[in-house]
Amino acid sequence: MSDLVIHVTVNGDARPWRIEPGDLLLDVLRREGYWGVKRGCETGECGACAVLLDGEPINSCLMFAAQADGRELLTIEGVAQGEKLHPVQEAFLDHGAVQCGYCTPAMVLCAKALLERSPAPTEAEVREMLSGVLCRCTGYKKPVEAVLAAAKAAPKARGKTARRAAR
Repeated sequence: MSDLVIHVTVNGDARPWRIEPGDLLLDVLRREGYWGVKRGCETGECGACAVLLDGEPINSCLMFAAQADGRELLTIEGVAQGEKLHPVQEAFLDHGAVQCGYCTPAMVLCAKALLERSPAPTEAEVREMLSGVLCRCTGYKKPVEAVLAAAKAAPKARGKTARRAAR
């Protein structure tokens, strides 16, 4: 087989990738150094390999890398702004929602996508979004609490930004 060159934007950076036609997105991401994308079941059941594709969570183990050509990817490495954690990451730390950390990157990405789509989700919506990411450590109580807390904190953060901009 011959190599293909695709162009993707990963965490805001445009990148050309040389891939084989059958390469999975998970494998290419890890080959390119995005270690926060975890290899789990490789069948789309566990969700540990979740990334955001054009803002929506997908299991990267189920997608060919070639399908990402011309698209935007966000991995956990691109969520924080430099040293400043994203509010969802802060909430996960504040609420003890991080145990072994294997599923945490996928949970944070799914929560981020949910909050961008629905800034004030119900507990049921949070549980539904997180249901695609299996966790053996936390029992989901703390991650759900963390996402709900991040949602409540977001309007305050937006208000501070708006006040600063008005000055």
